[in-house]
Amino acid sequence: MSQTLSSDLRNRIQWSLFSLRLGVFVVMLMWTLDKFVNPAHSARIFEHFYGISGANDTVAYILGALQLILVLAFMAGIKKRITYGVIFLMHGASTLSSYAQYFDGFNNLLFFAAWPMWAACFTLYILRVEDTKFTFKS
Repeated sequence: MSQTLSSDLRNRIQWSLFSLRLGVFVVMLMWTLDKFVNPAHSARIFEHFYGISGANDTVAYILGALQLILVLAFMAGIKKRITYGVIFLMHGASTLSSYAQYFDGFNNLLFFAAWPMWAACFTLYILRVEDTKFTFKS
């Protein structure tokens, strides 16, 4: 694709993909930091949305640390096939596990914001080769 695009169009695509990556990063970083700031909240989310009970602070901290590594690598554009793919799958699991909230949509409007973000994750994954603005070559 890169060889057939004009320099101006390629530049606009790269800035667009960077803006998507930055937006996804901000959300994912906040979800990650929540595991450190309020680990009990993470335990409640695991139980309510994923049916996983018994998560304690240590589990939240370990998952938070792993997620932080992933999110930073994603933002840096390191190993894009893996990091972009895992972010896409993680956000997809989060979006789909919230299915009950969609049945009562007008009382859960913020849950619908997950869908365009999931689309952004998909776009980043499928166009990962073109996403080169402020990334490390890996």
